Parts: sequence; structure tokens; C-alpha cells
Amino acid sequence: MSHKKTIFSGIKPSGDLTIGNYIGAITQWVEMQEEYNCIFSVVDYHAITVKQKPEDLRRRILDITKIYLASGIDPKKSIVFQQSAVPAHTELGWVLNCCGTYISDLKRMIQFKEKAGDKQDAVSVGLFDYPVLMAADIILYDTQIVPVGEDQKQHVELARDIAKRFNNQYGPVFVIPEALIKKEGARIMSLSDPMKKMAKSDDNPVGFIALLDSPEVARKKIMKAVTDSGSEIIYDPKNKPALANLLTIHSSLSGESIKSLEKKFAGRGYGDFKKELAEVVAVFLTDFQKKFNKISDADAKKILENGRKQATKLADAKMEKVRKVIGVR
Repeated sequence: MSHKKTIFSGIKPSGDLTIGNYIGAITQWVEMQEEYNCIFSVVDYHAITVKQKPEDLRRRILDITKIYLASGIDPKKSIVFQQSAVPAHTELGWVLNCCGTYISDLKRMIQFKEKAGDKQDAVSVGLFDYPVLMAADIILYDTQIVPVGEDQKQHVELARDIAKRFNNQYGPVFVIPEALIKKEGARIMSLSDPMKKMAKSDDNPVGFIALLDSPEVARKKIMKAVTDSGSEIIYDPKNKPALANLLTIHSSLSGESIKSLEKKFAGRGYGDFKKELAEVVAVFLTDFQKKFNKISDADAKKILENGRKQATKLADAKMEKVRKVIGVR
């Protein structure tokens, strides 16, 4: 690998990817390909912390790969691969469970508390332990930068702690990664509740627009999106969070600045604005899905296979070092 810094990021194939994932993560990854060594994974072993239908999981793994490619992730510049195809991820996850992670670390994890709720003793061990697998995903590749949203920052902190503890015990085996929190405006909220992040796992389908939603369905969802009181089109995240979110979506997909949108809609109501936004989203989806549909399953599998070879080479070298220092080789 060159002297560029290394980035690792991944999306798990559970639920449908949304325009929130696209605006908040994938578009930024595309830009990062120019200045970093990028490793992008479809982290399928993270998806099975909750029950999945095998045929749906198989479909989604390929769909996410195609979404990466349709968005502009270039397999000539970046490594694109499926996590489960590189066994070093789970092997290192086990080693880190034993050397560097404490139960108290995992009990502090906010996402576990949110996902498990009051059923903490009745969920799978995987849901409790997946932050360790995530730490393995990251530090396996000497990752220096992990681009994440604010809600994932705690996981990168844990990866840092685990890597430091391991290094203290066995010498400088791992690079200590740093979180890169995405710039303002990158966090897209639910259309039905602007206090909640737009999520592919949302129970309310009106809350999110999937990248593979039909443009017609997306138009309807935008028209049904909640708005704030008052009628002025201004960007004010504190007092008008719903409208600020819709302005961010418009600006991100149309390329028009929020300032110019405020000018354009001065003296006009929410109805006008939502109509135009619905059109912007429909045009974006039509164009995106054209690119997506051009990529065959065979193309996606071929890219994953090439990525597997590249990722395996890096992961195996690191894993051999780990095995030696802990004494199993």
C-alpha cells in the first residue's frame, strides 16, 4: 500500500439502504478515494446479530455491493469485499475478546442498551459482543481513519482502547485508529420524526426513502413528511428541525446551497417546497437506479472476489503477527 492513510468502513446488509446512508456516508467515501487507501466492506457477520432470512441476506449482500459501485466507489481505487469471506475478521475478534476487552466495556455500549432495551438477558451474545468484531474489522488493516457518524463514535473509542491494551501487553502490533466525524449536515433524520436518525430498520416506512424505492413512492413519502409550525422556509435546526432536515436533503441531492434555497422559497409555503423536493428526490432515484440496474449480480460477485483476495493478503499478514505474539505459533 502507498503512503496514503488507510480508511476502513462498512455497511451491514440488514434492511434497505436509504438516502440517509447515501448522503451521510457513501458520498463522502466516494470523495475519500482520492486521498486515502480505502477499504469498504459489506459487513455481513454484523447483520446476523439479529435473525435474518438467508435468501434475503444473500440478496442484500449483492445489492449493497451494487449500491457502492453505482454511487461511484471504484474497485480500481478501493478494496470492496464481503467481511465473512475473510476469516481473519472473526479470528481476530475472538483473540480481542480474550486479550484486550472487558465485560465492563461492552456493558457501557449505548447502542446495545438501545437495541436490547429491557430484554438484555434474552438477546444473542453476538448483539452484546459485536463491537469487538467491529474493533477487529478496523484494526486488522492498520486503519488510521474511520469515517463514522456521531452515533458510532463510541465504537471507534472502544477499538482504540482494545488496540492500546493489546499493544501494552504484546508490543506495537496495531495502529491506533481515529474517528473522523462527518461534517455537519451529513446526518439525515427520519421524515416522520426529525429527532430520530433516518434508519433502514425504521418500523415506519414513511420515515425513510430507500435507494431502491420507486420515484413515485418516494414522492409520496416526501409529501407526507412532517413539517414544523410556521410557514417560512428557513434553515433553523433548533426551532425547525423537520424543515432543516428537508432543506439538507434538497441541498445534498440538488447541489444548491441552503442559502440559495432560502432565497428561492422566500414568501412561499411548505407545499411548494415539498413539491420541488419530491421532484429532486425522484430525479436522483431515477438516475441512481439506472446505474444500479446496469450492474449484474455476476459483476458484483467478481468485484467481491477480487476484493476478497486483496483484503485476505493484508489480513493474513497481520493475523500471523498476532498469532506469533500471543504464543499460538
